[in-house]
Amino acid sequence: MRYVIYGAGAIGGTMAARLHTTGQDVLLIARGANLAALQRDGLHFQTPDGDECLEIPALATPREAKISADDVVLLAMKTQDTAPALLELRDHADPATAVVCAQNGVENERLALRYFAGVYGMCVYLPAQHLEPGVVQAFAAPTPGVLDLGCAPDGVDERAQRIAADVAAAGFACEARPDIMRWKYAKLISNVGNAVQALFGPGARGSDLDQRARAEAHACCAAAAIDFTPAAETTARHNLMSPLRPVAGKPHTGGSSWQSLARQAGSIESDFLNGEIVLLGRLHDVPTPVNEALRQTAAWMTRDGSAPGSAGPAQFDALVVQLGG
Repeated sequence: MRYVIYGAGAIGGTMAARLHTTGQDVLLIARGANLAALQRDGLHFQTPDGDECLEIPALATPREAKISADDVVLLAMKTQDTAPALLELRDHADPATAVVCAQNGVENERLALRYFAGVYGMCVYLPAQHLEPGVVQAFAAPTPGVLDLGCAPDGVDERAQRIAADVAAAGFACEARPDIMRWKYAKLISNVGNAVQALFGPGARGSDLDQRARAEAHACCAAAAIDFTPAAETTARHNLMSPLRPVAGKPHTGGSSWQSLARQAGSIESDFLNGEIVLLGRLHDVPTPVNEALRQTAAWMTRDGSAPGSAGPAQFDALVVQLGG
């Protein structure tokens, strides 16, 4: 079984590195300067315990990868890039291929199930960073993260058990779970704070604004009768990850949305995190002014190439009021 990791950023790069070093057959699909660096120099993988340069094959497209039914495709791009990636997979992968959504949010599984029967959700707790081409940093060791998975929308099958065993052997805390989307909805509620951190800096995590965004998410899930894993249960699982330590003398700076602004990536996942809460609110008549303000502000900061942490609090508060908050 080969692991085709589609998206060689922080999450995909860390998974590729650990699977590769435990003897799994791994292929990366990447793009642009990142692909060029991977093909030229290999994957530079940094952890608190040291640096490695790993020669992992990297290609530009699924067509080049010749993906078969025996392969497992791990989607590790942001949700805004999932739809075009799936169209490429639809055209160049066997329909029986396993597709694992190792991504934030809950939209990816719904998109993938349009084309593939064997779709798996993966709930990702993995503090990693990708700020320059070909370089990935993972800040927890020896257990770099928690990567539980299960069939989408629910259940566990033999393939899920095998993938979970391989991921666990690669050093992650990983279990196959029949209720994986409950865990992903719990992660979604946490992830509405990604935009808070990206807009106002790492210190804004846990702030009043963060709590207000989460309160809206809770209200929307309640109105939609969406079940999610209680915080105490997710925290206990999250604590299986090793404590964070500096990498190359520097601490972990910010999460995935913060990194998108820092890299000036040109897109950000807030439409599918805060925007998912806004969608639920509109469907179930729940006001979501904080999440809509976060979504809008993240979008214009991305378009303008603004630095992470540079949002104006007064302007933001005015927008929340304008949206009904």
